[in-house]
Amino acid sequence: MSTATDTQPLVSLKGLSKTFDLSPPFLNRLIERKGKRTLRAVDGLNIDIPRGKTFSLVGESGCGKSTVAKLVVGLHGATSGEIRFDGTDLTALPAAARGEFRRRIQMIFQDPYASLNPRWRVRDIIAEPMRSFGITENRQEERAEVGRLLEMVGLSARDGEKFPHEFSGGQRQRISIARAISSRPEFLVCDEPTSALDVSVQSQVLNLMRDLQDELGLTYLFISHDLAVVDFMSDYVGVMYLGRLVEAGPAEQIFAAPEHPYTQLLMDTVPDISLGRRDRAAAIGEVPNPITPPPGCSFNPRCPLANSRCREESPGLVARNGGTVVACHAVTENRAVEHRAGTGHAAGSGTDKGERLETQKGVA
Repeated sequence: MSTATDTQPLVSLKGLSKTFDLSPPFLNRLIERKGKRTLRAVDGLNIDIPRGKTFSLVGESGCGKSTVAKLVVGLHGATSGEIRFDGTDLTALPAAARGEFRRRIQMIFQDPYASLNPRWRVRDIIAEPMRSFGITENRQEERAEVGRLLEMVGLSARDGEKFPHEFSGGQRQRISIARAISSRPEFLVCDEPTSALDVSVQSQVLNLMRDLQDELGLTYLFISHDLAVVDFMSDYVGVMYLGRLVEAGPAEQIFAAPEHPYTQLLMDTVPDISLGRRDRAAAIGEVPNPITPPPGCSFNPRCPLANSRCREESPGLVARNGGTVVACHAVTENRAVEHRAGTGHAAGSGTDKGERLETQKGVA
């Protein structure tokens, strides 16, 4: 079942799966008499991302968020399922036919220090996508467009003559954003774009991304483990655990009344900036080995509500009130699942979608 949305999706992931073969070489397996070892990093993911909106994927490290990002932009090939962009199944296209879609889908990487070529000037870094896709007709037009993009992200046109090492981390990420939008895309995959930045400059970059979304009509797939950032950026949220979607829906509903026990556990890890006292459920156990996940619901070893059905039968996504979908037997059987009403606004950024985060003076 796919997540419910109120507008026509620009991007749809249908039954998307990715399996990695972790087996040693064949001769080693033959000598050691060991079978194949596989890791199912993404398992049957169904997501719809409406045009002009932000869909965020959250979860603990290793849940498959970044693998989804790389599948969407084509850095990994899908094992099964579909990636539909504007109605076209990208997984069924031959490589020669994907050029236009590569222009329309771009990515902002997590580490601005590793994603920029240190030997290139900034003007060439930003101009490379324009040259590849024929965005500009001559070098004069190219230089003017590079200057315009730098100013759009809060830098100066003169900064195009510098090298990446001459900038701070926040400024480098602004350059990465300018490069991502230089091909005039419609869809940006943002893989933890602020996690490598100081907290003091994260808000500036997030506000910039929101401004660009409004100005250019961009659609975002936003990957993050920071729930305060997700609360600020998102229209829709999907929660992943061991490669599967366990809860998804409108961000406001997910933060106000999370239903899946794992979503509630994630909410409990967010500090309460109001300094109020609220009950928190202690996390049970550790994340299972993703190569040999437990039978049934993969969260059952850590779930306080797990019963014999949970240990034998994997739950499917079920539609709930408020437009959310949840994969949990405890929810569908009406077992006691505590709703933490108001958790998102108490623990998150405290901002509505139309507001901005307060920023420090200067550009970082």
